[in-house]
Formats: sequence, C-alpha cells, structure tokens
Amino acid sequence: MRKVPMTAGGAEALRIELNELKTKRRPIIVKAIAEAREHGDLKENAEYHAAREQQSFCEGRIQEIEGKLADSEIIDISLIPHTGKVIFGSTVTLYNLDTEQKVTYQIVGEDEADVKNNKISVGSPISRAMMGKAESDEIVVKAPGGDIEYEIETVQHL
Repeated sequence: MRKVPMTAGGAEALRIELNELKTKRRPIIVKAIAEAREHGDLKENAEYHAAREQQSFCEGRIQEIEGKLADSEIIDISLIPHTGKVIFGSTVTLYNLDTEQKVTYQIVGEDEADVKNNKISVGSPISRAMMGKAESDEIVVKAPGGDIEYEIETVQHL
C-alpha cells in the first residue's frame, strides 16, 4: 500500500480529534441513545433516531481518522537537515514577479491543506513547481489564468 505523507503537526491534530471522539463524544452519544430508549416506542422516537445518526457519523469519523493515520508516513520537518531546498513540510516565501507581492506557504499532505491558513497540498501545481528548488530560484506555475512567475525568497523548516 502507498503511504501518504503527513506532517507531524497534521498527525497530532488527527490524534487529538480521535481522542476527543473516543473519550468524550462517543460516551455522550451512548448516553443519549440509552435515554431515548427509555422513552418507549423506537419507531416514532425522533431523539433516538437523531442519536443513532450522530453515533453513525462519530463511528465513521473514527474509522476515517484511524485509516488516515495507518496509511500515513509522518514526516517531521524539524528532524531533516536544512539544505535550502524545498521539500515536503517546508515553509516557503514566494515573491510574485508580476505583482511584486509576497506570499508564504507550508507544503503539507492532501488532508491537511488549508489555503486560508497558507497550507497547500503537496500535489498542488504550486507545490509541484517548487519541489526540489532552492532559495533565489525562479519557478513558473501553470494556472488556469496563465503562467505565474515566482522567485523563492526563503525556505524554512518550521
């Protein structure tokens, strides 16, 4: 099976969510189901059906997280020697040669990507253009609106 790269921070966030679901959310749902059963007829008991639906969602999410963690290759960027080259987990500051604006991105796994927080997927066009490049290198990103030229200003292992 192919391992999926994940940052140490992304794996930790999933572990925290998994623990929350198993130790807090699951017991609350079980209690809600038990209370709803006490009300009698289960066919017309909206509380029971809602609690069962929550249980189904919770158990599905637990399985999903456990699967992601099992299939992941956790990469701790802080343990990798800094060479100045862009690798998975790097935080890269780019200078747009056309607009003269700077933007900073961290390259993360597919499930961790969050553009609003400047975390981009390792499979995104901009990540693919940066991989293996070093500070001061220029890259061209193929975008739907045309090519965008950037200069890599800094590469950090945060």
